[in-house]
Amino acid sequence: MMANPDDHGTLREQLACAFRWMARLELHEAAANHCSVVSEPGGGRFLINPAGRHFSEIRASDLLEVAADAEAAPADLDPTAWAIHGAMHRRGRDVGCILHCHSLYATALACLANPELPPIEQNAMRFFERLRIDHGFEGMGLGDEAERLASMADGDAPILLLGNHGVIATGPDVATAFDNLYYFERACRYYLVARASGLPLRPVSAEVARRTAAQWDEYAKMGAPQAHFAALMRVLDREQDDYRS
Repeated sequence: MMANPDDHGTLREQLACAFRWMARLELHEAAANHCSVVSEPGGGRFLINPAGRHFSEIRASDLLEVAADAEAAPADLDPTAWAIHGAMHRRGRDVGCILHCHSLYATALACLANPELPPIEQNAMRFFERLRIDHGFEGMGLGDEAERLASMADGDAPILLLGNHGVIATGPDVATAFDNLYYFERACRYYLVARASGLPLRPVSAEVARRTAAQWDEYAKMGAPQAHFAALMRVLDREQDDYRS
């Protein structure tokens, strides 16, 4: 079981683990991008990474705890991080954890005129009819832009693809959000590599895609995202356990 918002110590360790793995898997960009998790029920407060820290060096104690309805962002928090995550958490939807990054393949998909992800393999089918695509990029995620993005995020569509920008993966907890990000990036990679071959694609029917998405749901109910993330924490405990400090 993953931690609930009342277990701040474990929440910090889980989010720090997510940062380290996002760096290892090259799902990050320089010292930018930001991820958060609610630290109290309803999303009134959340943990988030401070500005200027590379994902590979973030520790549990580095994370900032901020109020979603604060009048201004803390001085050491990136303004776009405050705007986007504050707006999303204030809405109190089933998005306990928010992972925002500019990963290679998801961002490449977001640059296409038609950034749809067809159901050509089973990872893509996981997100069939569960992907929101933002076509309204108007600059950095500040002010009205952040509120507009927040209005598109909910628990029914765990991926928000930001046109000309990047991707946001959400979930009720860190493990689920990370699992969603991991498999979406894999799905984008398979699709773009297959498309680059220049050969005809062979997507499955909508009926098959929906059935496969439902099968993914069954795996999730059996604890697959939590098992995945627990394994990642065990690897870090052997190789880089300072993330917990």
